[in-house]
Amino acid sequence: MWLNLAYAAALTAVSPLVLHRMIRHGRYRRGVGQKLLGLSSERAAEIRGDAERTIWLHAVSVGEVNLLPELVRRFEKQHPEIALAISSSTDTGYDLACKHFGDDRVFFCPLDFTWAVRRTLKNLRCEQLVLAELELWPNLIRCAQEANCSVHVINGRLSETSAGRYQQFAKILRPTFARLDAVGCQDTSAAERFMACGVSPANVTVTGSLKFDNAPRTRDTTEVNARINWSGIDPWHRAWCFGSTQTGEEAMALRVYDRLRSQHPELRLILVPRHVERFEEVAELIQSHGLSPIRRSRNDSQYADQWDSDEVILIDTIGELRHWWGVGQIATVGGSFGDRGGQNMLEPAGYGCAVSFGPNTKNFDTIAKQLIAAEAAIRVADEAELEQFVSRCLTDIPAADSLGQAARELVNQHRGAYQKTLEMLVPSKNARLQRAA
Repeated sequence: MWLNLAYAAALTAVSPLVLHRMIRHGRYRRGVGQKLLGLSSERAAEIRGDAERTIWLHAVSVGEVNLLPELVRRFEKQHPEIALAISSSTDTGYDLACKHFGDDRVFFCPLDFTWAVRRTLKNLRCEQLVLAELELWPNLIRCAQEANCSVHVINGRLSETSAGRYQQFAKILRPTFARLDAVGCQDTSAAERFMACGVSPANVTVTGSLKFDNAPRTRDTTEVNARINWSGIDPWHRAWCFGSTQTGEEAMALRVYDRLRSQHPELRLILVPRHVERFEEVAELIQSHGLSPIRRSRNDSQYADQWDSDEVILIDTIGELRHWWGVGQIATVGGSFGDRGGQNMLEPAGYGCAVSFGPNTKNFDTIAKQLIAAEAAIRVADEAELEQFVSRCLTDIPAADSLGQAARELVNQHRGAYQKTLEMLVPSKNARLQRAA
């Protein structure tokens, strides 16, 4: 009960900000009923269809949703008798999930109010709740256990900082960790942290990172080739893709680009901001630098075959970054020069790009260290080092290609997490009956 009161108080406190974003950006408007009240019996019946058994997969946003398509494809091939219900917490995650899986089985995850999660669990009749990476909602996990629904974490990651914070509130959160029936971790460090936070060692296994399996294998795809044609990339161009950027990173990229493009007319810049509400801001920023934004949202083919160095391609759409990494030869992973902690650097690595990222990669610490140790990526400290990196990729192409080849080899060496994850997820009727007893 006290958690419901705490959530209600927090929601009330942030309501002016929520209202502002609803009015200005259109965020949080959708799925209000599912978020506050849970999934209705009618909607749950549509998702379940004729299946007698249901598994609920939750992916909080775009990054987690992108991990699921291959996992879902393999699972459904092995278990066609089980229905999969897929939830997300954000508008962008929801839209991408609908794109991947169809809107007939996608819904907005309820907020962690007891009544909302109980209603959703009851109406879905699910026997297993699967959380991508980690969504630690105490009411959801407790109510799942009470409903004889096992809770599994896949692709589990837990940074040293997050684990420390959880342990500061051990009296409150340790029982939540202890309720997790299975945790498939990306690496041994994450496994140790999950156990330190309260998960039984018998319930923890290292499956590896799904991000390695999910990384691209080749540029020769319909999706990448279509974007090369749209953008007017010529064989002599060297495209620099700066993806998943946050405030301050686009300006840094534009300054570096402006200094280098006069010396290197072959250089082209692709910017991919992370958040929808910043698209207009970034377009104006490009213009303020005396450059012209070519906006992907316009889908205007007039730009083909005439992408000039005074133009910057702005990807102001959602769910495309994976393919735009394949357009570039040089890649910089955003969110790593500010406070966000970086983004997935394995997608450009899978394409064999020359990969760089900034000093803050706490969200992908193990992967970043693996890439650096294999001489498969470069960490740059600031704008000056970023400029040096891009400049070297333009003047020493064999070195850039070697960096990219090492990145591709590292990704291929670590594939295999999907199969290990599937083995962890296969539901057991006997185990379900034992829990019910």
